[in-house]
Amino acid sequence: MSSARPEQRYRYDNHHFLDGSRWDSFRAREGDIVVTTSMKAGTTWMMTIVANLLYDNGNFPAPVDVMAPWLDLRFHPVEQMIQTLEAQADRRFLKSHLPLSAMPYFEECRYIVVGRDTRDVFMSLVNHHNGYSDGMYAMTAQFDEVVGGPFPRDLGDIHEMWRLWMTTSSFANESDGYPYWSHLTHCQSWWDFKYLPNVHLVHFNDLLADPADEIKRIADFLSIVVDAKKVADVVDRVSFNRMQKDFDDIMPIAPMIWQNGAATFMNKGTNGRWKEVLNDQDLVLYEDAIKKVLSEDAAKWLANGRGG
Repeated sequence: MSSARPEQRYRYDNHHFLDGSRWDSFRAREGDIVVTTSMKAGTTWMMTIVANLLYDNGNFPAPVDVMAPWLDLRFHPVEQMIQTLEAQADRRFLKSHLPLSAMPYFEECRYIVVGRDTRDVFMSLVNHHNGYSDGMYAMTAQFDEVVGGPFPRDLGDIHEMWRLWMTTSSFANESDGYPYWSHLTHCQSWWDFKYLPNVHLVHFNDLLADPADEIKRIADFLSIVVDAKKVADVVDRVSFNRMQKDFDDIMPIAPMIWQNGAATFMNKGTNGRWKEVLNDQDLVLYEDAIKKVLSEDAAKWLANGRGG
């Protein structure tokens, strides 16, 4: 087994990220939890699972995205996020969309990496991008000069959007992901260090297929003791319908970011919709992108999960 440790090699800077330097102010505590995905792979689902494992009966001290901030996000002053985290006496958790190669690694933290089939992520991303509010574009516009251009609003029809996402990059070390970041690079960066005892991979497919088993595995990884009743309660609280109902306790800022708030952010929660949308030419681009970035074993896991 390899004994190598992750190294931060890249700095990311675009309309969403104020690069990994925001992590320079973070002081890890033993047992801190970092949930990391590229995006639209089950981030908020996993954050809500962790919140319910840490707090019984949904009694959160604050909305999930407040007590567990997205530290990479450049929209809010990093000093405020750090102050929020430093003031927390309970066990802390937070999220990141950065690949491991673009952020510092802390042995004190437990990292939960969530993966999802690239094609399913795209279908969710289309709705995510096309549902942004005018307020969201106003927020990104303040960084246009810094990053060298506007965050694009119109990416063409769904096939053009797919082509851009599969063949164009926002960063020199990536080959796909425009106008966001690479789903594939994120996966491979964490896959390369999956042997570390504080890194735990969870797949969207496996969560859908057997949420109770996956939640128990997550609890064990986090050293949180749960019984069958607790697991069943968490399964209920993180179901799609329950999360939609309770979304003000999860992400109250959603109406400012998306035109229809939670209804846009939590659109379907299903897999396989790409089969009715992507054509043969689209899938050739997918295969080419996979071969450029992912190892064979990482590609198999990202497409299928543990059950595949």
